[in-house]
This record gives sequence, C-alpha cells and structure tokens, in this order.
Amino acid sequence: MLPEGWKYSNIGEIASNVTSGSRDWAQYYSDTGDKFVRMTNLARDGVRISENDMKFVSIPHDSTDGKRTALKNGDILISITAELGKIGLVPSGFGTAFINQHLALVRLKNAAASSTFVAYALSSKKLNQKLNSLNDAGAKAGLNLSTIRSFPIILPPLPEQKKIAAILSTWDRTIEGTEKLLANSQQQKKALMQQLLTGKERLSGFTGEWRICSLSDVATVQTATSKTQYICENGERFIVDMGSVNRLGNLVCTKSTQHNADLLPKGTLVMPKDDIGGGNIIGRTSYIDRDNLYVLGDHVYALHIEDCDSKFLHFIINSYPINKNLRRRANGTAQLGLGKKDVLRQKIKIPSELPEQKAIAAVLTTADEEIAALESDLFRLRQEKKALMQQLLTGKASREGRLKNVSPQDI
Repeated sequence: MLPEGWKYSNIGEIASNVTSGSRDWAQYYSDTGDKFVRMTNLARDGVRISENDMKFVSIPHDSTDGKRTALKNGDILISITAELGKIGLVPSGFGTAFINQHLALVRLKNAAASSTFVAYALSSKKLNQKLNSLNDAGAKAGLNLSTIRSFPIILPPLPEQKKIAAILSTWDRTIEGTEKLLANSQQQKKALMQQLLTGKERLSGFTGEWRICSLSDVATVQTATSKTQYICENGERFIVDMGSVNRLGNLVCTKSTQHNADLLPKGTLVMPKDDIGGGNIIGRTSYIDRDNLYVLGDHVYALHIEDCDSKFLHFIINSYPINKNLRRRANGTAQLGLGKKDVLRQKIKIPSELPEQKAIAAVLTTADEEIAALESDLFRLRQEKKALMQQLLTGKASREGRLKNVSPQDI
C-alpha cells in the first residue's frame, strides 16, 4: 500500500528524452577538451560521477551526435551494457560532457519529478537488482532504450521527492568527505613509509647508522601442513593459510579451529608463499598481535624475528621496493610460489638501533590506526545510507510520519 500522495509511474512518463550515446568516439579523443563520461565513471553504490580516469574529447561544433548526447545538469545516466544499472547524476557545474553507446541518458520533463530523487531510486538495491534482471541481450548483457522507458518507479509528491533527495545528498556529501579523508591518510602513510623506511628522514633523537642485511640475519622461517581437517564452527582459534593475508597486509582469517599445534606467538609475521590470484598477496606480511589465537596452516610462511623489531620489519617487507622484489622471485603458472631461500636472501636496510626501529614502527602503526578508523566510519556510513534509502524510497518513513518535520540538517 502506497503512502498518501505516492503514485506508480515509469521513466517514459516523466522523461522528455531517453537516448544513448553513439559509437566511434575514439577518433575524437584528446588530452584536453570536453569530458567524456564512460561506464567506468559510474559507481554501483551511489549516483556520483567519478572524474578519476576521465577521458576528454574534441568534437566538431556541428556534430549531430554531439548535440544529441551533450549532457545537462540533472541528466541521469544508466549503464546499459556489461555492468548493467550503474547510475550517475550530472551535477551542476559539471561542464560540457558527452557519452558513448554504453550509457543511456534520461532527461526528465520540467516539474515532472526530481532527477536527484529518481537517480537515487534507481540506485537503490531493489530497483538496481530489477534493472539487472531485465537483460535484453541474452548471454551478452544489455538493456535497450524501450526497456528503460518502461521501467517502473514509485513517486511521492514532488515536495517530498525534493526533501528525500536533499537528505540523501547530504548523506552522500558526508560519505564523500570521509572518502577524501581516507585517501589523504593513505597518501600520507605512503609518504611516511618512503621517508622513514629508507632513512631519508630521521625521527628526532636518532643519529645511528643503518645497516644492510638479509632477512636470514633477522628471521627464521617456519612452514606447516594443512589444517583443513581441524576446521570447526565457533573454534577458539583461527587458521592462517592461503587467503588469510590480503594485498594490503591485513589479516583476514575466516576458518576457526580448536587445534593447538603450530600456534603462532605474538610478534610473528605471516607471509603467503603461494597465490592463485595473480601474485598480489605473495610476499605480503601480516603481524600476529596476540598469543594463542592463530594456528599456522599451509601455503604460508611464519617469520620468527630475532634482533629486530618485528612490527618494523612488517612495514619494511610490505614497502613497495621490497615487496616488488619478492613478487618478482615467485614462479609458476596456474599457482605462483615463492621459495623459502628467496625470502631469506632478500636484502633490507634497517636502523642499527632497536629503539629507532620501534619508534618508526610506532609512527606507522598510528597511521594504520587512523586509516582503519576512517575505513570503519566509511563502512558504517554506507550501511546506514542503505538502511536510510530503504526507509525513504519505499515510503516507509512517509507512512510513519517521520518526514513531516525533518530537514536535511537534522540527518
């Protein structure tokens, strides 16, 4: 049952134009010029058009296709090939821009509906899944324009559409702000690693020499057998095997066990020695931060550290030049493998003084904690936005009277 004032409609009823871009834009590619929006510029979880990896075109002023597909403020873009149903909303001040044949352009009639509301509705989980189910091309994913025109949508009264759109836009700005903070923190950590892990910049109070050594001088390597037979539900420990270390060096264990052989002590580094996913995790390390919680499985090395701070060594091994060298040494076809000797002979440069190693590790650990906090905030905001969209776009919030006195500033 729809709330009072809400109605069933479809895109064709509220749109003045539904079209798609043309082919053969490559001839107009340019280093500068007008923006050329492609499917890769649209997101699956929002309506913002990303300007990362934006292409540019320079087209003749009398181009028919240029006039037909030139974007305007408020236009809604829908991916209609391959990744169906990605949504974009052209913001004010976007500038002159065009699209290719992989995107549909929906331009609404004046006062028929709020384009921001409609874009958010199309990006909602329910409608996006429906868009994906309307594949018109069989095995080759595709939507035709008649399918877009007939696509159903539920519309509240226009003032309520605008209020809902404003609330979700405010939420998106908060998410975008958090994304920028996260990107800045990640970039700052990268710069810190380049400066501190090479000795180019020294922390205050440290002047000692740095020395070059092999990993074999500061670490011993342990291997273990598969623990698959010991997997159980609600186990007190976690098995560390292939897939337990991600490409960022984070520990992502999902297999629990009660088994207590090959327990990893705090301070151990775990390194994938095999990878079937292109080698991105080979040579990465994760830091074991608790005793008696993790059990070593197969396809992973355990590095036991001596005469060196293990957290510092974790950052050194995950730095770009060292990790790149380790990945280069991996061999194999379907499954890449990194030999124990190749790990132990890897050269590293470290401070001779243990306190300097610990100080550098502490700075980078703080940077990691800031990044983790922002990632947690971002995940929470995205989940809360999904729940909010479910409330607002289905009319549940309207039926319960929760929109009457709500302004975007209250959210």
